Amino acid sequence: MVRKQHKVLSLILCLILAVSAVCAGTVGAFAASGDTVYCKLNNGWTKVYAYMWGDGIGNNHAWPGVEMTKVEGDVYSYNVTGEFDKIIFTNGNNGAGQTGTINYAGNGKIYDLKAGTWSTYVDAPTSATTATTATTATTATTATQAPTSSGDGVTVYLKNEAGWSAAYCYMWTDGAGNNHAWPGEAMTSIGDDVYMYTASKNYKNCIFNIGSDKTKTGDLTTMDGQIYNNKTGEWSVYDLSDLQVKSYTADPATGVYIDTDVTLSAEAQNRNGAAVSYKFSVTNENGGTSVVSDYSSTNSVVWTPQTAGTYTITFDFKDTEGNENSRTTTVKVEDDSALVKPIIKSVFPTNNNLIKVNTPATVSVKAGGGKTGTNLLFYKYIVTDPNGVKNIPYYTLNSTYSFTPTMLGVYTVNVYVQGSDNTTINKTYKYTATNSDVTVPTTAPVPATTAPVPATTAPVPATTAPVPTTTAPHVVLGDVDGDGALTVKDATYIQKYLAEYPDFSQISLEVGDVDGDGRISIKDATTIQSKLTK
Repeated sequence: MVRKQHKVLSLILCLILAVSAVCAGTVGAFAASGDTVYCKLNNGWTKVYAYMWGDGIGNNHAWPGVEMTKVEGDVYSYNVTGEFDKIIFTNGNNGAGQTGTINYAGNGKIYDLKAGTWSTYVDAPTSATTATTATTATTATTATQAPTSSGDGVTVYLKNEAGWSAAYCYMWTDGAGNNHAWPGEAMTSIGDDVYMYTASKNYKNCIFNIGSDKTKTGDLTTMDGQIYNNKTGEWSVYDLSDLQVKSYTADPATGVYIDTDVTLSAEAQNRNGAAVSYKFSVTNENGGTSVVSDYSSTNSVVWTPQTAGTYTITFDFKDTEGNENSRTTTVKVEDDSALVKPIIKSVFPTNNNLIKVNTPATVSVKAGGGKTGTNLLFYKYIVTDPNGVKNIPYYTLNSTYSFTPTMLGVYTVNVYVQGSDNTTINKTYKYTATNSDVTVPTTAPVPATTAPVPATTAPVPATTAPVPTTTAPHVVLGDVDGDGALTVKDATYIQKYLAEYPDFSQISLEVGDVDGDGRISIKDATTIQSKLTK
C-alpha cells in the first residue's frame, strides 16, 4: 500500500514538473540592448509605437514610447535600447489606441496586433554567434583612387573613430533582398582606421555593425563612394587621390525656376599644396553643354538658367602637378510663368557680403511668380542694425531698397515678397559693415522682372488717415478712383497708393477701408478683388 502511494506521489510530482516547464516557456523574456522587436500593423492603425519597461529598471522612452520603423509591407521594427521584459504597442494617441501589457517574447519575434499573438519573424536577420574580427592590414599607401573589392555595385567606406573591434556592412533594398544574412559581410581594412566594402549590386540601405546586434548604426541610406564616420554619424565625400575633392554644391539645389541665380561652389585640395583650378559647366537634357566658367582659381560662380529642364552640373578640378578630378550633380529648373505663389530668385548683394559704413547700400531683389489677381508683386525690407534697432517697413512695388550703415558690424536684412493674394515669402540676408572700400562685383544683378518704381525720399503715407468731418453723399465703398463704380481699377489704385506712386497719394479712409480694420492696406485691394468675383 505504501509502495503504491509512493508511485502515485511520484506521478503527481512528474506532472507538476511538466506543467512548470510548459508554464516557464510562456513567461516573457528579458530584452537585451540591441534586440529587434517586430510588429504586424494590421489593425487599422496608421503608425505604431513601442513602450517597454521593467520593474525597477525604468522604460525605453516617455509614453507613448518610440515610434517603430517600417521594414516592409505592414511589418514594423524597433531596436531595443535597454533590458526590459514588458511591452505595450500603441498608436501614439495618449491611450486611445493601445494593447494591454505584453510579456516581451525575445529577439526576432513579431507581434500580430490583430491576432494578439507572438510568432517568429522569418525574415528577421539572424545574429552571428561569434563576431569575426576583420583582418587588420598595414597602413595603406596613398592611392590615386579609392581601392575596389570583388563586387561591382555600390561602394561604401567606414571611418572607425568609435574604435570598433570589427566592421561589417549589412545592405538591403526593400523587396529586392540583401547582400548577405545578418550581420552582412566583413569590411576590408585599408589603413588609417578606414574600412571599405563593395557590394555585388546597388542597395538602397545599409547598417554598419561589429558583427552582431550589440553595436551597430541605425538604418542608413547608402551613399555610393562616400565614407561614414561611426563616431559623428555623418557621411562625407571620400577621396584618396592626390587632388582631393572636399565639396561641391549647387545653391539652391531645389525649388529652382527660370532666371533663378544658382551659385555653384566647389573646393578641392592637393596633398602637396599645389594650386588648384576649377571649371564649371552645364549640360541640358539634349546633351548640349555650355561652360559657365573655364579653369581658373575662382571656386564659386553664378549660373542663371533661362530654360526649364533637368541639367547636369559638372565640376572639374585640376592642379599644377597635372592631377585631375571631377564631380557631377543635377538641378531641375521649372517654369514660373503661371506660378501663383511668389518666389525670390536672387538678392544682390548675395548673403554674407561686405558693405561700407556711411555709404548707401542697395539691395536688389529678383522675384517671380505671383500670377494671380493683378499679377503685381510687393516688397518689404526689414533692416536690423548690430544693436538690434529696426527700420519701420512698408510694402512697396520697388524691387530695390537702399539703406546707409552707420556702424561697424553685421546688418540683417529680411526681404519679403508678397503676391496680390497676400501669399508671402521671405528670406534673410546678412551683410557686414566695414571701413574698407568694398569692391563692386563685375557681374551686375539681372534686372527684376517687375520694373522697380523710382524710390522717393518722402515717407510712406500713414496707413491711418484722418476721418473726414463730413460724410459725402452716395459714397461707394472701395471706389477710391472716384469714377462712381467699384472695379478692378480701384484695387490697382490702392496698390499703387501703397507703393507711393506720385499720382496716387490721396485715399479717403471712409472709402478705401473696405475690410473695416481702420487703415488702408493691401487687404483692402484683395477684398475688392473678392467682391468683384462674386
